[in-house]
Amino acid sequence: MYDYEYGDMCFDEDKMGMKVTSGVVTINKDPTTNLIGITIGGGPPHCPCIYVIQVSDNSPAAVDGTLESGDELLAINNECVRGHTKLQVAQMIQSSVDRVILKYNKLHADARQGKTLDIVLKKVKHRLVERMSATTADSLGMSRAILVNDSLVKRLQQLDDMEQSYRHLVDHTERVLRAFYALTQCFKEFGDTFAEIGAREPQPRASEALVRFAEYHRRMERQGLMLIKALKPISRSFGTYLNKAIPDTKQTIRKYADVKFEYLSYCLKVKELDDEEITYCSADEPLYRIETGNYEYRLVLRCRQLARKRFAALREDVLAKIELLENKHVHDVVGQLHAIASHMASYNREISWMMLGGNNVSEPPLFPIEMDLTCTAFQYKSVQPVSELNQEDFNDESIHNQVDNPRVYRDLPPVLKNNDSVSALTELSQLCLDTDNIDNEINTTSSSPLLLDLK
Repeated sequence: MYDYEYGDMCFDEDKMGMKVTSGVVTINKDPTTNLIGITIGGGPPHCPCIYVIQVSDNSPAAVDGTLESGDELLAINNECVRGHTKLQVAQMIQSSVDRVILKYNKLHADARQGKTLDIVLKKVKHRLVERMSATTADSLGMSRAILVNDSLVKRLQQLDDMEQSYRHLVDHTERVLRAFYALTQCFKEFGDTFAEIGAREPQPRASEALVRFAEYHRRMERQGLMLIKALKPISRSFGTYLNKAIPDTKQTIRKYADVKFEYLSYCLKVKELDDEEITYCSADEPLYRIETGNYEYRLVLRCRQLARKRFAALREDVLAKIELLENKHVHDVVGQLHAIASHMASYNREISWMMLGGNNVSEPPLFPIEMDLTCTAFQYKSVQPVSELNQEDFNDESIHNQVDNPRVYRDLPPVLKNNDSVSALTELSQLCLDTDNIDNEINTTSSSPLLLDLK
């Protein structure tokens, strides 16, 4: 229940549930600085132990990875440091040649234990207040370019604008493809219609030209579908950039901002504890947490170190993703838009070349299409002899029977059943006589063919 390592009584509750294990590590010194890269604190007259405050980046201690913030130092080169001030311990480390043998007590701390309500409230405060004064940033020992006015956090607005632009681009591309598909279906219907007209056309040259014209439209429909198939992957690439790349980068920036605010909160917490210690020491008053090993302070130091590692890792991740995103935006997207324009231009050139006849020199030119409008498949000729009806024949029962049971001819509509049926039959017979006379006049006056240019 008691720990007499410091010469004073210490309760297990003072350790805040954290365990401590001993170990020994040998660290080679940096030949240029003659240091191992650790900052120490504690020691007499107020604290019974010497502990690690911070491990510098890329230092021999950081490369070794054994010592962490909050670990207690017990001996330097097998010499006990109990009762020595932190300045004396630093001189012991500097006086070592080439390497330092350190005996330590490893503090096994849970980062979740250090994330108190005070830390959460500080994170909320940093979310609301992005700007910090130069004095506060300097006291934290970090560059204001990293912690204050962070350009990476401001990239969120730029990514929102870019996402909106790409959303419009994707929607426009999809509408263009759907409209082009509808156009290919129009080509198909044109081809079917002209093929039917060509099949019914009695003039051989006109029929052949119309069938060729129909086949060209069917080819346009098939080639249009091939063009849509070629452009679909480009549209999906835009969608991947919009729905995956940009949201993933935005999510990484949000995580980075959250870790940055958490790291700042631990830094401010350390600063508050340091100020409290300075206040009590200047008043020569004891502070219980310091006299019992300062475990609360060492826990915050460990949490700050872990938050700083996450902060540095996420910052590198954000920078890498933003670089990839910009490269894709500058190079890939421009190339894809150029590919869309190139495919469309190639399709139009091919269709124009095909309409002009292509390489098939054996076939006659498609345009102009010659058609004799005086001889078409839609000219009807009566196949029944014209009968002359007298007034007295109207009373004949056979005529009434024919009216009641009319025969349907190819060139005559069915006779209606009404009181004027006999007069209607007379008018239709007279219409047949007039039509034959008009046809004879046309055949005698105009026998030259007409040119129908369908360009």
